[in-house]
Amino acid sequence: MADTPWLGDSCSLVEAFRRGERTPSEELQATYAAIDASELNAISFTDRESALAAAAAADITKPFGGVPIGVKELDHVAGWPATHASVPLQHLKASYTNTHIARIRDLGGAVLAAQTTASEFGGVNLTRTVLHGITRNPWDLSRTPGGSSGGTAAAVAGGLLTIATGGDGGGSIRIPAGFTGLFGLKATYGRIPRCPGADYGNMTVTVGPLSRSVRDTARWFDVCNGFDAQDPLSLMRVDGWERDLGTHLGELTGKRVAVVPNWGGATVSPIMWELLEAAAEDLIVDAGLVRVDGVDTNLPRMGAAWSISGTIAIEAALGEYWPDCADQLTPEIRAGLELTRGQYGVEARAKIERRRVELNEAMARIFDVAQGGVDFVVTASNPDVAFAAEGPLPSVFGGIKAGGANNGRLTFPCNLHGNPGASIPAGEVDGLPIGLQVIGRHFSEPLLLDLALLAERNRPWPLVAPSHGARTS
Repeated sequence: MADTPWLGDSCSLVEAFRRGERTPSEELQATYAAIDASELNAISFTDRESALAAAAAADITKPFGGVPIGVKELDHVAGWPATHASVPLQHLKASYTNTHIARIRDLGGAVLAAQTTASEFGGVNLTRTVLHGITRNPWDLSRTPGGSSGGTAAAVAGGLLTIATGGDGGGSIRIPAGFTGLFGLKATYGRIPRCPGADYGNMTVTVGPLSRSVRDTARWFDVCNGFDAQDPLSLMRVDGWERDLGTHLGELTGKRVAVVPNWGGATVSPIMWELLEAAAEDLIVDAGLVRVDGVDTNLPRMGAAWSISGTIAIEAALGEYWPDCADQLTPEIRAGLELTRGQYGVEARAKIERRRVELNEAMARIFDVAQGGVDFVVTASNPDVAFAAEGPLPSVFGGIKAGGANNGRLTFPCNLHGNPGASIPAGEVDGLPIGLQVIGRHFSEPLLLDLALLAERNRPWPLVAPSHGARTS
C-alpha cells in the first residue's frame, strides 16, 4: 500500500502501475489521504465512490491509465458542482462533461479524483474566494499559487496529484505554473475543444494541463487535442506530441529570438529578471538560437478592453443575482462589475475591436522573420515571485511601483492573438520559483515543447515543492 501519492510525473506513475509496483486503487487512496491532511486548500470537491470504482476498473494500458487527476473548478464534469467558484451560484451542478475531460478519462484512462479550486469566474490571478477561502502555495503557505488555475497548481506542486486541468484566458496556466515551479503550456487557440457549451466571449481561453514534466504535457495533448463540431473554432487533430519530443532540436538551430524584459508594457522585478535573462541565455546557447536585439516589440495596451469584455460574461452568468449578490463576491470581481457596468456599448465595442486589430498586426509583425522579426519572444511568466495568498494584487514589483494592472501584461498578448506560450521553471528567488515564458507563432507548440525539454534535461527542476518531498525523476 502506498503511503503517499506518487511524487514523480504522470508518465512514470503509469510505468509503475504497469510494473506492478502499485495499483491505481492504492494511488487513489494515498491521494485522498494526502488531500484530507493538506493545508493547501487546493481541493473543492471529491466524488470518492465514483473515483474508487474507476480506479478499481482502470485500464493501465491507456496513456494515463489509472492516474488520479484534478479537474479545475471552472471545467465541467456531469453531476459535479458548477459554481464558477462563486457563492451566488453554489447550488449549480454540471449537466455535461467537457470534451477534453471526457477524452482524458475515456481515451486516456485517467481517474477523475478531485475538483481543484479556482479564482471566482477565473477573473483574477490569485485563488482566494468567498466560497472556498484561500488556496496556498506549497513552496510557502503565506503565498498564492496564482490563478485562476491556482488549486490545480497547488495540488500538482504540493504532491497531491501528478497532473490536473487548467485554463488560460489571460495567463491562468502560465501564471500559476510560474509561481509554483511547474510546466505550463498555453496552446494555440482552439487546439483542444472547449465544448459542450463553448462560450467564446472575448475569444482568449484555451485549456490544457499544469504538469511536472514536459512529456506529461505532450502526452496530455496527444489524448485531448482535435476538432469537435460542437466547438467549430477547434483545430484539426495533430498526432505524435509525445512520440516526437526531441525530434525538432535541429530545427531550432538558427531560429531568431528576442529577449524582452518589458513584454506587453510590464514592469518586472530587476532581481528576478537578472536570473531569468541568464536562464534565457543558457537556453539560447543550448538550442543554438540567435538572440536578436533591437526588434520593436511594443504592443498596444489591451488590458482594460479585455477586462471590460470579460466582465460582461460574468454579469451574464450571475444573471438575476446581480447586483444584490455584490457582498457575496470577491473584492476584485465586485469592483470589476461595478466599474464597468454600463460601459460596454457601440463605442466600447468598436474600440475593443480596433485595439485587437492593432495588437494582431503588431504580433504578426514581431513574428515575421522575413521582415526582421523573430521566431520566439522570451520574457517572464510573472512580474515578480508569488505574492500574499490573501491578496490584494501587488502594485510594487522588485521595489518598482507599477499598479495592479501590471500583473497580467506579460501573459495577455498571446491570449488575445491566439498564439502559444509556455512557462518553464527557471530557478528561484528567495526560495520561491520563477518561470521563463517562451512565446512562439501560431502552431509552434512542438518547438516550444522541445525548448522546454532542453531546459528540463540540462537544468532539471524539482517536480514538487521541496517541503512536499521534491524529487527530479
